[in-house]
Amino acid sequence: MGSGDVTSTVRARLRSLRRVRGWSLDDLAERSHLSASTISRIETGKRTISLEVLVSLADALDVDMNGLIELDEDDDMIIRPAAITRWPGVTIWPLDRPTGNTAAIKMRLEPNAERPKPRIHAGHDWLFVLSGRLELILGERRAIVNTGEAAEFSTMTPHAINAIDKPAEFIMVFDRDGQRAHLHNSDA
Repeated sequence: MGSGDVTSTVRARLRSLRRVRGWSLDDLAERSHLSASTISRIETGKRTISLEVLVSLADALDVDMNGLIELDEDDDMIIRPAAITRWPGVTIWPLDRPTGNTAAIKMRLEPNAERPKPRIHAGHDWLFVLSGRLELILGERRAIVNTGEAAEFSTMTPHAINAIDKPAEFIMVFDRDGQRAHLHNSDA
């Protein structure tokens, strides 16, 4: 593919990511510290895209550069997750590409004698337990989520998750606000 194909792909992805998030040009401009007219000209092909501007837009949209410029169309349907261990007792397998408005991960959580500290952040979470049992702490409530069960909750409620008795594996789906909180902070 030529450089024109890369440029048009990047332009389309930028516009799509902005729209999927429900952001106006002004919203993205505020987040990226660029002008709305600059973003509009980039999206419509009336301005070239510099690396500096592309980095600002990727950061504002919370996607990596590969998510904007990858052209491997043969690999769009199959994702081969690689395990990431960011903290002791927590292993994460990303199950999606970083360009959507939701994120999906598989997580393996080892039991922890210390209960995790409940946190609040913007977003909404959904989880499905593949194996084991989880303790889900939502404010003052505690619930046990067993294999084959799901939970869905607003992350504006103080929340934490802990495996019970043995490791638990589960699928989590959350919006991009939840991705920043779950994948970039030190608590699960």
